[in-house]
Amino acid sequence: MTGYIVGALVPIVFTLLLRSSKKVKKRGVPVDVGGEPGYTIRNSRFPSPVETSWEGISTLAELFEQACKQHADKPLLGTRKMILREVEVTEDGRSFEKVHLGDYEWLTYGKTFETVCDFASGLVQLGHKREERVAIFADTREEWFIALQSCFRLNVTVVTIYASLGEEALCHSLNETEVTTVICGNKELKKLVNISGQLDTVTRVICMDDEFASSATSRWTISSFADVKSVGRASPLDADLPLSADVAVIMYTSGSTGLPKGVMMTHGNVLATVSAVMTIVPGLGSKDVYLAYLPLAHILELAAENLIPAVGGIIGYGTPLTLTDTSNKIKRGTKGDATVLSPTVMAAVPAILDRVRDGVRKKVDAKGGLAKKLFDLAYSRRLSAINGSWFGAWGLEKFLWDFLVFKKVRAVLGGRIRFLLSGGAPLSADTQRFINICLGAPIGQGYGLTETCAGATFSEVDDTSIGRVGSPLPCSFVKLVDWPEGGYLISDSPMPRGEIVVGGPSVTLGYFKNEEKTKEVYKVDERGMRWFYTGDVGQFHADGCLEIIDRKKDIVKLQHGEYVSLGKHQSLCRQYYVAC
Repeated sequence: MTGYIVGALVPIVFTLLLRSSKKVKKRGVPVDVGGEPGYTIRNSRFPSPVETSWEGISTLAELFEQACKQHADKPLLGTRKMILREVEVTEDGRSFEKVHLGDYEWLTYGKTFETVCDFASGLVQLGHKREERVAIFADTREEWFIALQSCFRLNVTVVTIYASLGEEALCHSLNETEVTTVICGNKELKKLVNISGQLDTVTRVICMDDEFASSATSRWTISSFADVKSVGRASPLDADLPLSADVAVIMYTSGSTGLPKGVMMTHGNVLATVSAVMTIVPGLGSKDVYLAYLPLAHILELAAENLIPAVGGIIGYGTPLTLTDTSNKIKRGTKGDATVLSPTVMAAVPAILDRVRDGVRKKVDAKGGLAKKLFDLAYSRRLSAINGSWFGAWGLEKFLWDFLVFKKVRAVLGGRIRFLLSGGAPLSADTQRFINICLGAPIGQGYGLTETCAGATFSEVDDTSIGRVGSPLPCSFVKLVDWPEGGYLISDSPMPRGEIVVGGPSVTLGYFKNEEKTKEVYKVDERGMRWFYTGDVGQFHADGCLEIIDRKKDIVKLQHGEYVSLGKHQSLCRQYYVAC
């Protein structure tokens, strides 16, 4: 009888121990800093902000060159071979392009570095000068990465522009930065031709695709990517490497409100974020395979693709429309990017993860019967285990559920995912738990902005809580400052609340040719540290993790002087609608 009692008590005690250990672990701790008074937290493992994780390395150009020398014979960049491209017409007359893609074809680290050097020399031979700027305007692909690293070796600032940007914003971005050379794909070249008369400084265009309309306009010199490499290979030039404080990238935002602003990022800014993320992803190293498909014009992807080579990993390129076997652009019966590559690490945005979740749920619901009942049972048991309310779905039972049910789900993303990084927007609790359970992988949910090189906070691998965005990255201090108009104060109980302010080496220089806006949201304190005022409102939990709770722009002042949060109002309306 005693044995039965002890056996029953073991899972209860274990669960209580798990809960208590979560409570006592400090992920972020208070720190004394300069600048505006507030409540400031730093990463508990690092007493001061991390600037670089590699001795003697202070720029992205140095980091890449070191990686290529260390792993010269290992594959680095992979692109799938195009086998067939066709147009399918549905019964209602709509046309959809479908592709059949083959295996990945690889460039080694050594060959990639050689190509980077050739392309850099070719740029100079074409007439591009160091003080001029290059714009990369294309979807994510290996040529994008090669062009970026080539510019870094010349200390040429790269202007990054979303391939989906509209004509007005595109003109604004190119003219404001006085770009002379644009590197793009054939699809983007057509967009450029449409606005050629409105571009003031562009003199040369380099097309990543071999086939393009060379007579598209007489205003520019148009060359192919391959031709520029050949010219550079025939006339090699020495590198002109940058310093840490030199501007690596002017990154234009998507321009959701008005025209986009160009954020100036130094090599030191991006390197600080890359160094910090490396300390967060568990065991990141040469065995990791990264699936690259998010826009390289976004800091999340740009930082990731600079980090993977630094640890000796592999980058395979894909697209959101060819990601899985059932993606819109994949020809039926052929394989998506994830199936072929079998990545171990991926970055994602909530929209992509929501799509994966919805796709799996639809499949399960369509099967129905015993398969659906088994899935629902397995999911509920694993959910109870993660939430700490049921011990039985750990250990052997977890192994059985993984083998019987979730193994098939994991095959959607290749079956080997061990870590997912999510950023760009808040991730719903439902999707976070779904990914944890069905893919068997932790999600590192981060918070950051273009203005902070994505560096602000990041959830650690053992933090299974939902609704939070983790503790400060090792490169950042995160401060809350009072915002009385919105009713948020650092003296609030049970948690300090206020506007989120980020400081540290990842905080960028400001907005290009926009000193007024820069002065409004960037401040330098008496100790020389730069701080960025995000406009977001957050609160710190007892363990030093941040939760985003509001946005200053969502607050409006009514005619009698009271302040109302539109975000909270909309949330209450949604809850009322659902309840009805």
